[in-house]
Amino acid sequence: MLDQKWIRGDLDDLAGRLLKKGFELDAAYLSSAEQERKAAQTQMEALQSERNRSSKTIGQAKAKGEDIEPLLAEVATLGERLEAEKAKFEAVASELQAYLATIPNLPDEDVPDGTDEADNALVRTWGEPKTFQFEPLDHVDLTAAGGAMDFDVAAKLSQSRFVVLRGELAQLQRALIQFMLDVHVQEHGYEEVYVPFIVNSDSLYGTGQLPKFVEDQFRIDAERELYLIPTAEVPVTNIYRDAIINDSELPLKMVCHSPCFRSEAGSYGRDTRGMIRQHQFEKVELVQLVRPEDSDDAHEALTQHAEAILQKLELPYRLVNLCGGDLGFSAAKTYDLEVWLPSQQTYREISSCSNFRDFQARRMQARMRAGNGKPELVHTLNGSGVAVGRALVAILENYQEAGGQVAVPSVLQPYLGGKTHLLMRD
Repeated sequence: MLDQKWIRGDLDDLAGRLLKKGFELDAAYLSSAEQERKAAQTQMEALQSERNRSSKTIGQAKAKGEDIEPLLAEVATLGERLEAEKAKFEAVASELQAYLATIPNLPDEDVPDGTDEADNALVRTWGEPKTFQFEPLDHVDLTAAGGAMDFDVAAKLSQSRFVVLRGELAQLQRALIQFMLDVHVQEHGYEEVYVPFIVNSDSLYGTGQLPKFVEDQFRIDAERELYLIPTAEVPVTNIYRDAIINDSELPLKMVCHSPCFRSEAGSYGRDTRGMIRQHQFEKVELVQLVRPEDSDDAHEALTQHAEAILQKLELPYRLVNLCGGDLGFSAAKTYDLEVWLPSQQTYREISSCSNFRDFQARRMQARMRAGNGKPELVHTLNGSGVAVGRALVAILENYQEAGGQVAVPSVLQPYLGGKTHLLMRD
């Protein structure tokens, strides 16, 4: 959530900056609502002061033995007026707060202009796409004969956009997860955490998924407002909701493996083939809470931590700086890592690494304190380190060989009992 100082400042400037994200700010409403809120607050405080004075007068009159009935009637009337003004203030403030919750984070100045992924700015590439001496198969065709990747059975068990992995593919997914966790803990200094996969609405509000993206969530209990997590970012970041962190504890760096559940409400008809876009998928998530002055450097470092996974797997990728129109609701700046997929002859997103500045921290009231100083908001960051399912797809397609075998990246071989190849079809 944005600092409310923006409401009391230059609304035209705020509106102009938000247009970069394609968000049209209702500046007229904000201005009038803030004026109405302030007026109601002023009137409420004036009535409270008047009632306090009248109550004091009653005490004095009673001590003198004077008739206090007229004074009591006056105080009762003031009380009624005060309650009415309180109700008016709370209604205006609640409506204003609800609108503020829908305003996205401000994009950083170096976020490129643009409307969609076509306008994202290339930062760098790593590795060269492999040249095959045969027509490479996509991951669906590559695994179809052996039945190790089964979408039909998954649909029978659940619905479309789910998958059943068996045998060596299930082992490969598990190997990827363990490999990523080991790298981030042992080499990058993250603390591994395990969190609930079901969260309440406060947690989703804290990281910015609610109220705007309620249709993208899997709600499992309407009465208690419980949801399956869309990403481990939600529970991990919310560990520090309503908390004050000692400055000496920062930075906090956490890594978490979890399943992720998304309705994909806005992606109807997109990526319906294979594992690219699923309702349930695995991720290894990186989360950092840092001092405000350190968040730029932390963003670069976190991104490099995700890159290290792809480099160790020897998967070609590129890094792009998302344009304003492609930037997420809560993010001030995001780098996307896009891995090369031979079957599509293009790069596809495998990780998003974002700096949220104090946007999430304000919604969560996640703060830090140096010594005896006043608490201030931390900065939060997160990134996929990386999406497991898409890494699995990238390995299958980039490491496939003629005859149906898939070579195992050298860094994963110890996790697979020394196997150098997987047989995808008989």
